[in-house]
Amino acid sequence: MTISPFFTDLRSAYQAELDDLSQDSEGKDVLKKRLADKRSEIDFLVKMMELSPEMVAVVFHQAFAFSNAAVMDDLLSFEADELPDWTGLANDIQIAPWAQGLVDKVLSEPGGEWFLTVAATLEYMAGKPVAHAAQVDDEDDEEEFDGDAEERADAKARKEAADDWMVGQGFDRKE
Repeated sequence: MTISPFFTDLRSAYQAELDDLSQDSEGKDVLKKRLADKRSEIDFLVKMMELSPEMVAVVFHQAFAFSNAAVMDDLLSFEADELPDWTGLANDIQIAPWAQGLVDKVLSEPGGEWFLTVAATLEYMAGKPVAHAAQVDDEDDEEEFDGDAEERADAKARKEAADDWMVGQGFDRKE
């Protein structure tokens, strides 16, 4: 199984987002409460789907069941602009009843199908042990590493833009 640079970068950002939501300053487990709070803000969060998908995808934590691991493993190798539409995955991903309203809201937005594919793939990855990043052949190492660096730079720029946007909305900058 290979994981594209797109999903390699998003996986760590998604996990960091879940970790941030998991405990309060006293170390108490507050994940359920914070996820419920985030889910109630879906109308606001959908505006960030493209810039910071990992920040929005957490609202779907534990919302999906995967009936075809091979399909999901294959999705891990796709770059952002190669992902299939959500409707093509409907037979392989089941949605928890409590999440259906969130899915409907996201699907009503431009880019919603793309985002749901990303969110489901991130959630699938969250349930798997850490896998190695995209495997490369020896002769392609130099070219691939340049591509990885470019992907990391793009991910960093997306995160910075999202952070700037959040500050503009009145939130404190995350460090």
